[in-house]
Amino acid sequence: MSSENEQPGSDAQDAAPEQLALIRETVRKAAVPRAKPRTWRGADLAPELPVARVLVDKGVLHLDRYFDYAVPAELDADARPGVRVRVRFGAGRGRVHGGRREGGGLISGYLIERIAESDYSGPLAALAQVVSPEPVLSPELLGLARAVADRYAGSLADVLQLAIPPRNARAEAKASPPAPPAPPKPAPGTWGRYGQGPAFLDALASGGAPRAVWNALPGPHWAEELARAVAATLASGRGALVVVPDGKTAGRVDAALTSVLGEGRHALLTADAGPQKRYEEWLAVRRGSVRAVVGTRAAMFAPVQDLGLVAIWDDGDDNHSELHAPQPHARDVLLLRAAHDKCAFLLGSWSCTVEAAQLVESGWAKPLTADREQVRRAAPLVRTVGDGDVARDAAARAARLPSLAWQVAKEGLKHGPVLVQVPRRGYVPKLACERCREPARCRHCAGPLEAQGAGALHCAWCGRTEGEWHCPECGSFKLRAQIVGARRTAEELGRAFPSVPVRTSGREHILESVPDQPALVVSTPGAEPVAEGGYAAALLLDGWTMLGRPDLRAGEDALRRWIAASALVRGQSAGGTVVVVGEPTLRPVQALVRWDPVGHAVRELAERAELGFPPVSRMAAVSGRPEAVAEFLAGVELPPDAEVLGPVPLPVSDPAQPRRPGAVPVGEVWERALVRVRPGSGAALAAALKAAQAGRMARGAGASGASGAESGVRIRIDPPDIG
Repeated sequence: MSSENEQPGSDAQDAAPEQLALIRETVRKAAVPRAKPRTWRGADLAPELPVARVLVDKGVLHLDRYFDYAVPAELDADARPGVRVRVRFGAGRGRVHGGRREGGGLISGYLIERIAESDYSGPLAALAQVVSPEPVLSPELLGLARAVADRYAGSLADVLQLAIPPRNARAEAKASPPAPPAPPKPAPGTWGRYGQGPAFLDALASGGAPRAVWNALPGPHWAEELARAVAATLASGRGALVVVPDGKTAGRVDAALTSVLGEGRHALLTADAGPQKRYEEWLAVRRGSVRAVVGTRAAMFAPVQDLGLVAIWDDGDDNHSELHAPQPHARDVLLLRAAHDKCAFLLGSWSCTVEAAQLVESGWAKPLTADREQVRRAAPLVRTVGDGDVARDAAARAARLPSLAWQVAKEGLKHGPVLVQVPRRGYVPKLACERCREPARCRHCAGPLEAQGAGALHCAWCGRTEGEWHCPECGSFKLRAQIVGARRTAEELGRAFPSVPVRTSGREHILESVPDQPALVVSTPGAEPVAEGGYAAALLLDGWTMLGRPDLRAGEDALRRWIAASALVRGQSAGGTVVVVGEPTLRPVQALVRWDPVGHAVRELAERAELGFPPVSRMAAVSGRPEAVAEFLAGVELPPDAEVLGPVPLPVSDPAQPRRPGAVPVGEVWERALVRVRPGSGAALAAALKAAQAGRMARGAGASGASGAESGVRIRIDPPDIG
């Protein structure tokens, strides 16, 4: 753990120093003396501070500034800083007021501050309406949102759309109860298994700001341990915020907080609650009625008062990365909050990301781990089956289940449920040549070929039937399942174990838990239900498919998914066994066998430092049509140490799949260039890209961010996929 008086390490994830500098720069700009030219006044204006500085809710970069409006006398009482307002904005007829034309359409915005004089020399348009007297934008939230916008080369309005939920009048009319008194300091509980665990809780309870990267032991105790950290923070009279990747995980932490704190002491912020309930919970937090929050990624902006702890669980999960502009990552937002509010920081996971390892290696945070003896007691026994073993195994060739896995499953079913993790949902999502493993593609459109049961092959893109496929590389006529889906695996296991119930958990239907009874539970990564008492065994199939992805994070992500599934299995002392089908010599497989995710992350970090890859360097992705990308790169003033990689073509979207934000439009050719800078230049890179994009948009050349027009250039800072 790191004390609050220690300075962050040099460019820890290019994180705390640079992020704190962004916040200081925001404060510095706000302190610059303003000129005091003539302001339009009239008898119907507010007698004091008659000018409102407004941020319009229009997420385009060249309008990422404040606009001045006159405050009518009838709105004087309600027009307070932080409230939602409606103003005239946009093209229209009439005289120009406050830099905009009078007669434009009404648009929502936030009242930032009231001032006596305006910088604008002409007459000002008046506020049209105060939507609600409820102040929803505090100075602290505004400063955080501005820092996030600057870090990710985005607009302040876009960040506030992520940070503040839509208004619900019924929720605002409902009074929030008074805040309960601070709870007593909790006992360490299972934190005693970690060498510095009790000291970490003591530091939180005494008002300190320790910073720790927590490698949690496998098993069910992690949620209670998070709850005890929150309780220790509340005991000091401060607030706490916990961000988790999904609603299922939020439910587990919610139950643990209720058990440790009691009813009414924390808020649950997830999309599943519905707009009114979620806004009620959010208002209770903003009003100070609730001091503890657990929620999914949108909760990273929760306006917790007197913030004493920010915590994130499983920061490597893709759900922590926002899909909408400017696409911030929850981990980085919480790092900003820890630097701004000088509060404690806790990053916890069964696994360990490279970013987490960098925070420890730089000295910005301290490791919070258990000794090897504790790990051996808590972790299951891990056994491996390599590709060579599968090729020589007749049972594996016939049923795709190696003999070792079959034996472990058979033995485990005598004592409880057995988990089977498969990389994909569905039946046979991908086919490949049996001889050379070249993907099977349609001769008409090059789309992937699929097979349902014993039927003929058909293209997933154009739907054409392929009756006489042969491999264009080696000439073979035989196909193999490149990745066998969850439904096909469930069918095969049902035939192999006819008397055992088989249950599936995936995107269409995710199971929360399963009883402590013999059953085979087939799940895709991230959808594994919790078994009462833990699984007796787990089979991790098709490991090579996850390791073979052309992505920088393939090994790290595969290990994280394997460990997440294996952590649900009983410990080795209770007979828990895991079989992973993957080449035993590969580093992620060895890390799983040794249960050493931290060592794997440290070695990955060293390799990336040598090659100049993130998170040691900072990167930005610039994508769009080839001519637009070329024009943008020619006009942007990059930092002197910037290196442009590419551009290279981007893969087209699969028309059979739902369109995701940021996906390449179907039928278009797009390219992507990566811009890389050394540690410490990340802020300069983001500022340069933001300025160039704002200028481009002001000229009408394109749009910004993941939600921009298709003809524009998209910018993403710290892209998660650079493979």
